[in-house]
Amino acid sequence: MVVVNKIKVALVTGGASGIGKSICLRLALKKIKVLVVDLNLAAAQETVEEIINEGGNAEAYAVDVSNNGQVLELLKNINEEHTIDILINNAGVAHIGNIEQTSESDLDRLYNINVKGVYNCISGTIEAMKAQNSGVIINMASVASSVGIADRFAYSMTKGAVLTMTYSVAKDYITNGIRCNCISPGRVHTPFVDNFLEKNYADNKDEMFEKLSKSQPIGRMGAPDEIAALVDYLCSDDAAFITGSNFPIDGGFVTLNN
Repeated sequence: MVVVNKIKVALVTGGASGIGKSICLRLALKKIKVLVVDLNLAAAQETVEEIINEGGNAEAYAVDVSNNGQVLELLKNINEEHTIDILINNAGVAHIGNIEQTSESDLDRLYNINVKGVYNCISGTIEAMKAQNSGVIINMASVASSVGIADRFAYSMTKGAVLTMTYSVAKDYITNGIRCNCISPGRVHTPFVDNFLEKNYADNKDEMFEKLSKSQPIGRMGAPDEIAALVDYLCSDDAAFITGSNFPIDGGFVTLNN
């Protein structure tokens, strides 16, 4: 009897750019089939084409993670074709401002995407993971989950929720063979950073980039590939003993910035 190893399937939200794209490319190198989920279908398809051109296996899907109906319908259809072994809740948005600079609509927008989006995706996959008695869930939190950061009121609120949701899911489903962890990056050099600098500091982008880089004790921003490498490890069998944990990857920001 020939035993054929099952190809693992990973679903990555926000997989069309930045950290999410790096995660998709990294997992594809491990012969994992990657389902690239993003609000921007064209950009998701570009990630898929890049994976396929490198000999990988991937599909693109468009969804608004904040829309419960959309997410559950998509995951229902996906679950009919695939067994999702790995869920990476990476999609998220940022907001700059203290409570006085945070409108109700700002708060609702961040909650709907950063918190409800994670809820929607986990609730749409957890039943299938329970049925197969295995699964890995990685949530993207932030250093803002653990320490106070100026002018990040709404963002910190949502990422704190992601951290505690991670602990709750890990506790509730540990006997179902499901591992749930989160990653808390510091500042990572993504297109978001470049766009932020272009919009707010067009006349002194280089100076501000250097200042933002130096806010990490290590003296630079992280690279998306470095975050993807940690995701890769936590999804692997080498991390089978790890669940309910938060992994800062921040150049010493949380522990050394004092």
